[in-house]
Amino acid sequence: MNTRFARAGRLGALLLLAGAVQATPVHATDDQAPFTVVGAPADRRDVVTWGASAERMDDAVADRGYRLVVHTSTAGSDLRIRLSNAFGDRPVTFDSVYAGLRQQGARLVPDSNHRLTFDGARSVTVPAGATALSDPLPGRLPAATDLVVSIHSPDAAGPATGHRLALQTSYTSEGDHTAEAGAAHWTQTTGSWFYLDAVSVRPPAGTAAVVALGDSITDGRQSTADLDRRWPDYLARRLRSSASHVKGVADEGISGNQVLADGGGQSALKRLQRDVLSQPGVRTVFLFEGVNDIKAHTGVTAQDLIAGYRAIVERVHAAGKCVVASTVAPYKGWPEWDPAGEKVRGEVNRFIRGSGEFDAVIDFDRVLRSPYDPEHVRPVLDGGDHLHPNDKGMRALADAVDLRSLDCAARHPGG
Repeated sequence: MNTRFARAGRLGALLLLAGAVQATPVHATDDQAPFTVVGAPADRRDVVTWGASAERMDDAVADRGYRLVVHTSTAGSDLRIRLSNAFGDRPVTFDSVYAGLRQQGARLVPDSNHRLTFDGARSVTVPAGATALSDPLPGRLPAATDLVVSIHSPDAAGPATGHRLALQTSYTSEGDHTAEAGAAHWTQTTGSWFYLDAVSVRPPAGTAAVVALGDSITDGRQSTADLDRRWPDYLARRLRSSASHVKGVADEGISGNQVLADGGGQSALKRLQRDVLSQPGVRTVFLFEGVNDIKAHTGVTAQDLIAGYRAIVERVHAAGKCVVASTVAPYKGWPEWDPAGEKVRGEVNRFIRGSGEFDAVIDFDRVLRSPYDPEHVRPVLDGGDHLHPNDKGMRALADAVDLRSLDCAARHPGG
C-alpha cells in the first residue's frame, strides 16, 4: 500500500489542479466564528480522514519547520490537507508543504514524501482567520496509517494556530527541511500540532464520516500518548472492520471545552461551523460535551445547557446531518465536583435520554459510572483523576457506540 501511494504520488506535480486563489467566506452569526477557505473548493466526493480542532497557541517562530504526525481513519485517494490561521492576527505564508508516510520517528518511508500545492502554486499565504485547502495529491492513502505533513513558514509571527494536546510526538526543525525523508534535521520534538487541522481523501462512493465534538475526554486526556487510544481512535478501529458506510473519524475535542462559553478553546457553539460542519463527507456529529459547563461554577443551569444542545442540533440538522448525543459522564472526586453540579448533570442527562430531540443517544454515563456510587467513575476505567477514562475506559466508550446510529440517513433540510 505504501508503495502504491509513493508511486502514484510521483505524478502529483503533473496532475495537480491549477487556477486562481479563491476565498470562500461563511458569514458568522454572534455565536459562530468567522470562517474563510483559501484555495480550490472541496470536492463533494471527499471525506475527512483526520481532524483536530484549531486553538490559539503561543507566538509563532519564523523559519521553523514542523513535521506533523497524524493517524488516518479511512483510506482513499487524492489526499488534501487544510492549513489553519484561525487565530492568527496577520497573514502567514507557507512556502513548502509536503506529505509522506512515516517509517520511524521523524524518518519517512523512502520515495513517499511529495510536495503539496495550493491552486497550482508551491506556496500559499493564509489571511488571519482563514484556512487554506491544498490541491489533491494523486495516489492512494491507506487507512490506519501514520501520515506525516511537513510544513515551513518563512514569516510566521504573532499567535500561532494549532492543537495543544496532540498526544502524538511530532518534530520541528530550524529552516526548511520539508523535502527531506531523513530525520537528521528534525531533532526537536513537540506534543502539539501546528497549523494543520484536517486531512481528507476520496474514498469509495458512499463512504461517510463522523465528527466527535467534545472536550478533554474526546481529546484523549489520560490515554497513552503515541498509541492512538482516544475513544474516537477505538471507534475508528471498529468502523474499519464493520459493514458501516461511516469510515472517516475526525476528533474535534478540546481540553476544557464548553458548550456555551469560550475558555478551553472557543465554545462548541462558536466553533461548530469551522471544526465540524465544514469537514467534507460528514454524515453524523457525535456530541459529547457539558461537564465543563457544569463544573466551572459559573451558574449555568440545566436549561441553559439544554438550550445550547438544541442550538447545535438545529444547526446540524439544517446542514442535513444527524446528531448522536451522549450523556454527561460522572466526575465525583474531581476537585470542582459539588452536589449542585451533580443535580444539574442529572437534569441534563434526563433530557438527553428522554427528549427525543437527538437522532440517537449513547449513554456514556452508564458505561463509566461505578455500580457502587453512580456519581463516581468505575475505578477500573478511571484514568486517576476521577474525570478522564484510562485506555480501558476509552475503549469501553467506543465499544458502547451503536455503529448503526452513525450510519443514519440524512432526513433534515439541506440533506
